Parts: sequence; C-alpha cells; structure tokens
Amino acid sequence: MLRPLITSVALICAFSSSAAESAKPDPKGPGIVVTLWSKGSMPGQPVKGTERTLPARGDEVIRLTDISEPSFTVYRAESAKPAPAVIISPGGGYGGLAYNKEGTEVAAWLNKLGVTGVVLKYRVPNNREGAFQDIQRAIRLVRHRAAEWNIDRAHVGVMGFSAGGHLSARLSVHAVAATYARIDAADDQPLRPDFAVLGYPAYLDEGLVPLVDGQTAPTFIAHAEDDKRFIKGSDAYFAALKGTKAPHTFFRCATGGHGHGLRSEKDVKVWPDKCRDWLTQIGVLASAR
Repeated sequence: MLRPLITSVALICAFSSSAAESAKPDPKGPGIVVTLWSKGSMPGQPVKGTERTLPARGDEVIRLTDISEPSFTVYRAESAKPAPAVIISPGGGYGGLAYNKEGTEVAAWLNKLGVTGVVLKYRVPNNREGAFQDIQRAIRLVRHRAAEWNIDRAHVGVMGFSAGGHLSARLSVHAVAATYARIDAADDQPLRPDFAVLGYPAYLDEGLVPLVDGQTAPTFIAHAEDDKRFIKGSDAYFAALKGTKAPHTFFRCATGGHGHGLRSEKDVKVWPDKCRDWLTQIGVLASAR
C-alpha cells in the first residue's frame, strides 16, 4: 500500500510560496504532488489544453494526456533511515502516460522494497524536449528536498517504461549540463542518476547509443524478444554499456511483448525479482530485504 506523505501546514505554506515549486494534495490518491515549474518559469515549449484522461480501453489502464503542468508525486517508503528513491516515468509513446500501470503500481512495488517512488508527469503529447527538461528538474528537486522526504541523496535513480525508458536513458547519458537556465538552489544539484532501470525501452537506437560512456549510470534493462519493434534498441544500448566498467545487466527473455508493466504472466513476469536482485547487488537495497 502506498504511504501518504504527511507534511505540516507550516512546511506546505513555505513551499507553496517558493518561486520555483509548489506542493498540493493529489486528488487522485495519496502522496504529495510537487509542481516542477512555477508560473512563468517553465522552459521550452508548453503543452496546450488541460490534463485529461483518455477513453478507457477495457484494460484498467489510466491514460493521461495534455500534461500542461508537469509535476511528480512522492510515495514514501516505510523506513527509519533515509531510503533510496526512484523517479518513475510512465510510457505512452510521448503521446500520453500509462499512469497507473507504469507509474503508481510501480511505486507501490518499490515501497515494498523499502524504496520511495516518485511518479513523474512529464509534458505530453509530442514534446520530447519539454519532457527531458521535466525529468532534469525532477531529479534535482528530489535531491534538493531529500531530507524532507527521508531520501538517501546518494541513491536516487530513474526507472522508465517504453517512452519513459527512453527518457530515463536519455538522462543517464546526458548528465553533464541542463537544457534550461538555473532557476534556484535546486538546480545546483547533479543531474546524473545513481542508477537506471529501463523496462522495454523505446527509441534507444535513435541517437543514444553513441553517447554511452563511462559516466553513464549503472543500468538494468528488462525486455522480451517478442517486442520486435524495440528489442533491437535495447540490444544496441546494452552492447554499448558492456564496454564500460559500471555494473550493467540485461534481463532478456522470450515472451512478454510490450507495455506489460507488472502485469504479465509470460516469461517477462520475473523481471521485478531480477531487478530487485540487481539493486541489492549494486548496494541500493540492503541484502536483508
């Protein structure tokens, strides 16, 4: 069960008055929503319209689009000491976000591992550069406010699915300079994630592979071979990762297709266990968990 993040009235007022960010209750569930950009400060291209939910397809997936006010929601882990955190980017072909299947459900799973889940709403549709600015701002804000949310600043990673996997990988290989001008003290935080988890990532072979180097974050990839459109990108990306010294892992299996999240009954269904083991191996999770 996701744990609501409880914040005092004084803290809420303090953060709401900030020129760079605001916090408010999430009407769709527990947690705290943090707006990435205050009015007038958002760089890049805006998205027209108001956030809306796309028509249901009978698969119990909540699909959001027209994200004109990018934000993230923090779901804190039950932990006496500072916990690792993961910024989760749902997929949707950069046209929408599979918000529960590849967002809040993943945060609930991470909470069971003792990890704080941070579900990102990045700019969609058709705004890759805006989405990239959003994830850059998100990781800086999470690190800047780590003490407030009991987060271990040394273990802040990213996790993305499909297009969200591409977005997470992009942050992993472009972690030197931001693509927007400094706004406040949060933007003094580093951009490079401490680790990355890519679930059936899309578009990896569209310019990212040549950028992989020794500074690329340790990466876990999960991809099924019958996702024929995108598996080649994961193959190429992992081949580049193997040339570096960081602990990278590719869980490649026969069946699972694309867009399964945590819901598959095919071979790929064990990817969460493989990922948990890898996070333990690289020291993000305690071996007792």
